[in-house]
Amino acid sequence: MRPYVLQGHTRPLNQVAFNAEGDLLVTCGKDSNINLWWTDNGVRAGSFDGHNGVVWTVDMTYDSKVLLSAAGDSSARLWSMEDGRELFRFRFNEPARACRFSVGEKLAAVSTDPFMNSVSTIRLFNIAADPAEQSDEEILRLTGPRGRITRLHWTDQNRVLLSSSEDGMVRRWDVETGKCLAEKQLHEKQVMDMQMSTDGTHFITASTDRTAKLVDTQSLEVLKEYKSAAPINSAALSPIFDHVLIGGGQDAAAVTTTAAKAGYFEARFFHKVFQEEFAQARGHFSPINSVAFSPDGTSFVTGAEEGNVRLHHFDADYFQIGDRI
Repeated sequence: MRPYVLQGHTRPLNQVAFNAEGDLLVTCGKDSNINLWWTDNGVRAGSFDGHNGVVWTVDMTYDSKVLLSAAGDSSARLWSMEDGRELFRFRFNEPARACRFSVGEKLAAVSTDPFMNSVSTIRLFNIAADPAEQSDEEILRLTGPRGRITRLHWTDQNRVLLSSSEDGMVRRWDVETGKCLAEKQLHEKQVMDMQMSTDGTHFITASTDRTAKLVDTQSLEVLKEYKSAAPINSAALSPIFDHVLIGGGQDAAAVTTTAAKAGYFEARFFHKVFQEEFAQARGHFSPINSVAFSPDGTSFVTGAEEGNVRLHHFDADYFQIGDRI
């Protein structure tokens, strides 16, 4: 399983994300770059240039025509994935961090960080079918969490929004009323990543408290827990097998004094039910900041602090033993 090493970033990666079909990969990082790659051969297909600060998160429409990005330059932007043009810019007074299209892409949620006298906020916008008619008018504003909001997910047919934040909490928000329906302290430290299962019934969180947790979407009950010897920055669920992929490693500040083996910079595979580690994928020499499975489960990608992205296509052996693990 020799990976493609994608070298398109000069600073740490923040997120790697497949499109719905799995033929395209988008990566973003602290160098303000957003890159688009073909997943079959790892060739760069293009880039989205314009942000002036760290790009934290991205999301794509189901038809892979529009990209949404949230960045530290106090903006969220809509991009054409066909030619890389900027279609629209949402401007804020605070740095933007998490972003997510609703199912059907008629709405978008963007979180902004606490800044000066502002608190962390989730802002909802209508997304126009024609970019020329797009408006920056907020239709709802959700406030309350302490610390930055790191990830957002829509659920319950777009009636509920899930948020994870630096205070270790996951919250369910009513999109109609703006009220917090439920909240739960899932982690002792900040939640770095939250990824949904294919059917939306559960999700997985990753935290610097060295645990990743499988959580029920409705009750926020912890179903399973996966432990590591180092902080976990990202976790993903396989769409075809009961496999969990986690990535992380020793704090980036201590990387220069740490051997790769001692830093736990490998991508680690756990059994979803039995919570046992059964495989590792080495290659990075710094903490992994983001991991993702392809929608068909035939490949996975990792993005790390050193700026490299590693795209792995599973060997045939993986599919033969996958059901038995």
